[in-house]
Amino acid sequence: QVQLVESGGGLVQAGASLRLSCAASGRTFSSYAIGWFRQAPGKEREFVAAISRSGGVTTYRHSVKGRFTISRDNAKNTVYLQMNNLEPEDTAVYYCNADEAFGTVVAGTEADYWGQGTQVTVSS
Repeated sequence: QVQLVESGGGLVQAGASLRLSCAASGRTFSSYAIGWFRQAPGKEREFVAAISRSGGVTTYRHSVKGRFTISRDNAKNTVYLQMNNLEPEDTAVYYCNADEAFGTVVAGTEADYWGQGTQVTVSS
């Protein structure tokens, strides 16, 4: 069993930065790939970024490449999403998910575990 808790969201102006954290319980954190998704009001949840169990493989949605960086610290059971040069279009609730399979994390719907989300609001 893994519990995920997101933090680090907030209200910022366009161009600012935020770092989201996804803290996981359990001693098998390094067995799970971790992903970040977001959901804006009235829109479907969409993939943002994912990182493999070791951290050696990462992938991003096209619109955040070069602005967002996903990383993990397995000793701290935490995955981070560094978000730079934020745009109003990044406004959403951000969720992290976890699954043993990297592909399942990226696809999202079948992932074993999800957090409750953290709100990110970017004003223009």
